[in-house]
Amino acid sequence: MGYLQGEKPISISKLLSMHAEGEKITMLTAYDSTMSALLNRCGVEAILIGDSLGNVIQGHSSTTHVTVEHVVYHTACVAHANTRAFLIADLPFASYGDPIQALDSAAELMRAGADMVKLEGGGEWQVEVIRYLVERSVPVCGHLGLLPQSVHVLGGYKVQGKSKDAASLMLEQALACEEAGAQILVLEAIPSSLGKNITESLSIPTIGIGAGPDCSGQVLVLQDMLGISPGKPPKFVKNFMNGHTSVEDAVKAYVREVKSCKFPEPEHGFAG
Repeated sequence: MGYLQGEKPISISKLLSMHAEGEKITMLTAYDSTMSALLNRCGVEAILIGDSLGNVIQGHSSTTHVTVEHVVYHTACVAHANTRAFLIADLPFASYGDPIQALDSAAELMRAGADMVKLEGGGEWQVEVIRYLVERSVPVCGHLGLLPQSVHVLGGYKVQGKSKDAASLMLEQALACEEAGAQILVLEAIPSSLGKNITESLSIPTIGIGAGPDCSGQVLVLQDMLGISPGKPPKFVKNFMNGHTSVEDAVKAYVREVKSCKFPEPEHGFAG
């Protein structure tokens, strides 16, 4: 289990090397130093300081209430206890409407300790923002499929890319994000077959959350995989506390199951 033995911090080069070698990448969200330290002990390679904090920390029904200042605060908390994991911080709603604003927002997150920033969407303007940031030495993770920041436009949390045209457009957007310089791509709530197609079409790693087992890695919201989020969990979530007596054991089980391709199972995916 070499992924638990390295002392060197995980870099983007390491993640890209893992992808090239076919080793699955494990990612979970965290928002505070205690959980950051625990995820590091358990061998999680990447931690996402997600704007999901709007739901699981602040109690809102969407992520649109989250500000740059909120993500900066939680990124700093996570970074203080981080010893090894690669830290990705979300650019929140309305913080990257143009390239200059995006650079200002990204700079704040990286000064707080992020190794990379993540932004949602693959339209022309988002691709322009990705290119602008990368050209100015800001590493970028893209995000396609279900876009939580666009939930009011989408009309709810719905599976994306189900039609042939929608799937073709998403593949085009994925390729455009890669061409613009994105080094990782999160795929959320899309048919498993589309997750496989996009992953096989890119040279960068994909991180799935409800995108099937063929993605280069997996991510879940920590509170969801521990079974402590209010309400009904999404279909793609597995409660890893079942059968375990501690949070640490549950996270270690998640790492093992992602690495061994046991998670996600077909029941956690969506048909085209």
